Amino acid sequence: MLWRCKICLLYTRQAGHGILTAKAKAKLFFFRRSFHHRIPSSKVQELRYLENLDNPCEYLSSRTTPIVLTHDIVHSTLLNCPSDLIALSFFIWCAKQPGYFHDAQSVNCMVGVVDCLTRRCRTVRGVVGELESVGCVRKAQMYLLLLRVYWHGGLYEMVFEAFEEMSMAGFTPNTFARNVVMDVLFKSGDVDAGIRMLKETPLPNFLSFNIALCNLCRLNDAVSVKDILRIMLKRGFYPNVETFEMVLNCFCKMGQMGKVYQVLGLITTLGISLSLYGWSLLIDVFCRLSRLGMAGYLLEKMVESGHSPNVVTFTSLIKGFMETKMDSHAFRILEIMESKGLLPDLVLYNVLIDCLSKIGRYNDALEFFVGLLDRKLVPDSYTFSSLLSTLCLSRRFALSPNLVGRLVLEMDLDLVAYNSLLNYFCKAGFPTHAVELYNYMVDQGFTPDKYSFVGLLSGLCGARRFDEAVNVYQGIVMICPALDAHVHTVIMDRLIRVGKCHKAIRLFKRAIVGKYSLDVVSYTVAICGLLKGGRIGEASTLYGQMKEIGLSPIAHTYNVMLFGFCKERYIKMVQQLLQETIEAGIKLECGTFIRVTRFIFKYHPSSSASNLLIEMCNLGLIPEEAMYLSLFDRFYPLVKVGNANEEFLKGYLENNQLLNTSSSDELSDVAAFVG
Repeated sequence: MLWRCKICLLYTRQAGHGILTAKAKAKLFFFRRSFHHRIPSSKVQELRYLENLDNPCEYLSSRTTPIVLTHDIVHSTLLNCPSDLIALSFFIWCAKQPGYFHDAQSVNCMVGVVDCLTRRCRTVRGVVGELESVGCVRKAQMYLLLLRVYWHGGLYEMVFEAFEEMSMAGFTPNTFARNVVMDVLFKSGDVDAGIRMLKETPLPNFLSFNIALCNLCRLNDAVSVKDILRIMLKRGFYPNVETFEMVLNCFCKMGQMGKVYQVLGLITTLGISLSLYGWSLLIDVFCRLSRLGMAGYLLEKMVESGHSPNVVTFTSLIKGFMETKMDSHAFRILEIMESKGLLPDLVLYNVLIDCLSKIGRYNDALEFFVGLLDRKLVPDSYTFSSLLSTLCLSRRFALSPNLVGRLVLEMDLDLVAYNSLLNYFCKAGFPTHAVELYNYMVDQGFTPDKYSFVGLLSGLCGARRFDEAVNVYQGIVMICPALDAHVHTVIMDRLIRVGKCHKAIRLFKRAIVGKYSLDVVSYTVAICGLLKGGRIGEASTLYGQMKEIGLSPIAHTYNVMLFGFCKERYIKMVQQLLQETIEAGIKLECGTFIRVTRFIFKYHPSSSASNLLIEMCNLGLIPEEAMYLSLFDRFYPLVKVGNANEEFLKGYLENNQLLNTSSSDELSDVAAFVG
């Protein structure tokens, strides 16, 4: 029944003509032959009658028998329409039928149709005029359908135009229309306008808030997510489990653990059960934070809720234990996973290769790489990067031709792989190869990123082409003024390493004047350059400026400065830095601790600096490595016996009382529980 009505509507008017063209009649004959078995014989006569009507819409409107539409038939009809205008008019006509709503397949089919019509008519108003010329009545539903098609097809400029035309035509956009525009605003990057659209919507529904939350989570805007979630709850709408998990993921990514706990409390209160993805997400977050006890607790709750851990869950646990140097527990979890019939996937292999190389188990890392190949898993860029990192850390460059050469030939290298090769060539002592590879990569059409620039600059400096490196850096800055701080830091660091401290400091000062992105590492490297150049006063001043702009010193900052100021015998700054180190709870590196202790005992044994060393002892801030060295035996001959502070320190050092003896028994239970 539908097929008959559908065909007569499609071919009654085409491009403003009231009579079927020869092509349209040929198509109609094909349809009749193809679908004759679907049409009752009593209706074939009516179909032939409709072929010759000038206005079949009047006939259809006068029918008393209801027309039943199905998505498959509508979609087939849309695909075979003789013109875009007829297809769109039929699409609109179907939407007017009681109980019918277009599915995604039909809307997707109309994207190309509406796009062609819009380009031909140039404006939305022109498309509406064409529809009116074939008998369509201008109503709000027409604009809503156009909005939906434009939205579905990613034609965002036309969404805004259709929304404006709808208002200009005297129709008030409903919640659906405002939801569409709000989504497009978020996707276009205008977050403030998107939030404003939501707040100005008179009757927002669940989808209004859900669209906003999904977009804000995608943008990792944790502050706005919290505000919109609060408004949503006040309006009486509650996110579904998928949206809650997106919110959790957003807060976890941004390190907003307090908000994570609040959302978890809300989920528990509402009686919502997390999915396997949600549980795995939370376990992964706490593993990344090295809170393996909490990860184990969540794993227990996950199993209690009826979910069994999958490879993704196990991967997070294994990585967490590996990164906390509890590799025996990690391998126990791996054994349990395999005993449950779960085999490692490519991601887990990449994690194992990367983590094992970082803790110095290079043979195991290479064995897992070979195992990956034996299982016929196809290495990706991250496998390639992890393998190169293993070879660099282990200094086993001789294995490169067999392992790396094979992958280079078999893989389609992407930017990540090229950047890894650049880094490898620099560390393996082939800086010229790095420069050549960079040029080749650019010739292949790749757009360099910050890691590519770092590889190029490191290669030029490694080849002792320092002036060229500086010129290239300045050219990069001119083209990409918003460079990451790491690029600025690398060129300064490479220059300082070879004694070109003054040139490095000039680049740093230009970066400050140019308001380039600089972080605490950049400032630390610059301070190191000043200290090596003997510019002690400037180093102290720059350190103060760094703190004034809100950059908090990191452990490396304190180690660099203490080492430098001890070398220059600047006791005032040494005391200040020791005090700040104690307040920050930072444990010094072993070499720095030795340098500081020798300096104080040799030149200032009676100063307050020695009291600061005692306080560090009491707080457990002396590096563990120093405990295992007979440090006191090494520097004690330099000190006059009898000083109470020295005797106190000697007792601590000899009795080894400052070792960290904290237990990790609670963490080991996680591996046992998984089994």
